[in-house]
Amino acid sequence: MSPNASYPRLLEPLQLGTKRLRNRVLMGSMHTGLEDSRDLQPLAAYFRERARGGVGLIVTGGFAPNIAGWAKPFAGMLASRSAARRHGVVTRAVHEEGGHIALQILHTGRYAYHPLAVAPTRLKSPISPFTPFELSARGVERQIRAFIRCALLAQEAGYDGVEIMGSEGYLINQFISAATNQRTDDWGGDYSHRMRLPVEIVQRTREAVGPDFILVYRLSMIDLVPGGSRWDEVVTLGKAVAAAGASIINTGIGWHEARIPTIATSVPRAAFAWVTRKLKQEFEAAGISTPLVASNRINTPEVAEQILVEGSADMVSMARPLLADAEFVNKAAQGRAQDINTCIACNQACLDHVFRNERASCLVNPRACRETEIVMRPAAQRKRVAVVGAGPAGITAATWAAERGHDVHLFESSAEIGGQLNMARRVPGKEEFDEMLRYLQRRLDTTGVQVHLNQKATAEDLLPFDEIIVATGVLPRDPRIPGQDHPKVLSYIDVLRNGVTVGPRVAVVGAGGIGFDVAEFLVSAGHSTTLDAQAWRREWGVTDPAEAPGGLAPQGPQPDAPERDVVLLQRRAGKPGAGLGKTTGWIHRTALKMKRVQMIGGVNYERIADQGLLISHGPRREDLQWIECDHVVLCTGQVPLRALADELSAQGRQVHVIGGAREAGELDAKRAIDEAARLACTL
Repeated sequence: MSPNASYPRLLEPLQLGTKRLRNRVLMGSMHTGLEDSRDLQPLAAYFRERARGGVGLIVTGGFAPNIAGWAKPFAGMLASRSAARRHGVVTRAVHEEGGHIALQILHTGRYAYHPLAVAPTRLKSPISPFTPFELSARGVERQIRAFIRCALLAQEAGYDGVEIMGSEGYLINQFISAATNQRTDDWGGDYSHRMRLPVEIVQRTREAVGPDFILVYRLSMIDLVPGGSRWDEVVTLGKAVAAAGASIINTGIGWHEARIPTIATSVPRAAFAWVTRKLKQEFEAAGISTPLVASNRINTPEVAEQILVEGSADMVSMARPLLADAEFVNKAAQGRAQDINTCIACNQACLDHVFRNERASCLVNPRACRETEIVMRPAAQRKRVAVVGAGPAGITAATWAAERGHDVHLFESSAEIGGQLNMARRVPGKEEFDEMLRYLQRRLDTTGVQVHLNQKATAEDLLPFDEIIVATGVLPRDPRIPGQDHPKVLSYIDVLRNGVTVGPRVAVVGAGGIGFDVAEFLVSAGHSTTLDAQAWRREWGVTDPAEAPGGLAPQGPQPDAPERDVVLLQRRAGKPGAGLGKTTGWIHRTALKMKRVQMIGGVNYERIADQGLLISHGPRREDLQWIECDHVVLCTGQVPLRALADELSAQGRQVHVIGGAREAGELDAKRAIDEAARLACTL
């Protein structure tokens, strides 16, 4: 791989003792669920593709050093020589492709989702129902030995190193923080005692594994929780860990219980690189040469290169971007950045899956973590394939089929590709959907699909084709509210696609994903803090940890005033937005609350009139109430648009129906793309 002139720092090798990393890209640790199986062949295939794609150093998802450290019962653990032998398939796969790989040692402490959890102090975390046992002094020593044993077993398995997970609120972080460590012995009290655990783990692990084994320490540089570390404490620990033998120090941002988003799509790109830069400046002033790694929301080679050029870090960590495109590094090196399938940080198929105990994947790349399951091979017979509808499902089906060698024609009734992506990308905080649309267009250009815009395909048009795929999408659902033909009634399409002017007081009917998107669009005043990192920090109350412990601004979040007064309503009783993403729903609800959006559930829509929207409450339709507003925006779901599919079926013709045309969902691109890819691989 010859370095591309556009990214000389990113593609520059890095020497770590006797090991030479081929570039400055670290594939950050991310649990996928593949770690939790005794059969590690799928995990090996997953990492093999990333190593073949050019990654400098891969870090696995977390493996517990003992049962107490499990994330959940029977989660991934490396605590025996037999387990180490099973890991050989993983390390061999990476080394055969010229890569390096480190195993992350993750002890969850009080975050563990099982009754055997342990912690420095018997304090339950807000994200687990189990109260941990308080470790005795001997118990602390047992945990240290478990870390060391795990590192030695990783070395035996052929790993090039380990990452010691000291951030995100896990066990080591729990010892560091005075809020979670209330001990009075040698492992608690003042900071010199609270930081003793990570320093001893690193020092004693280095002694055990020798000088040539890579030790990555994941340091929490900004906790984003009350009682978090002060900046002087972060610096003290960073220097101590470097002196204890860490080869690299990786950046950890925020605890899992923090109420500030750190990796969602609404977070600005490289939003926390400034924290790593602060520590790098401290290291340089002290003459410490230990490389530092920047992390979080780094998803393009341009962003990564800029971080390195400006001196914010010595490496960059990317996890989800390498789910999205295993060839990320190679494409950058070959001058093909435009061909990179960019991570949009949606969390829908990766973290949302993991937190539901499902195997992770990727919305924009359904092969991620399914490399042995979804296999693209050349077609046995070249066919003429028609795809109707140029949304995410249609484009995926068309381009994957074309890549397999089929002659593919894509029909789209409108003047542009993208379908409902063209609405999603207008929502503040979802600007990354522009990258998704860019990539889909690039795929059409490079795979040879013949695109027919402004052409509504008919059954007759499709007669010459061997295979017909219908991906015609959805239509808005009719809520059947009396008076919905009133001039003040708009659909979400009017607002997000057609640019209709909306008044200062708005009732949004429907609190699913589209309702939340419309509400965020209406209160944003046309300004997205995702594109303004300083405004984003102010909005969420993030400050320099040198100014306030944990990096939480004393004044709290300071959002701009909302552009409009918005009321968000839903028929279903309970919390509005309950069906939003597992890991992002709370962000959307919090963002709207900060913009003073009123959210009401369990309502009936009685009628719409000049005064606004008349609602009642509960099954008895009690407590009539007028929501006085200038406009009512209907976001009441969708129904499949499948008239063409039904006509073809009635004619006895075989047709494949995918995406919204098969099953309507709220802009559910994840399911649509997965269906399309799997279908295209079978044609």
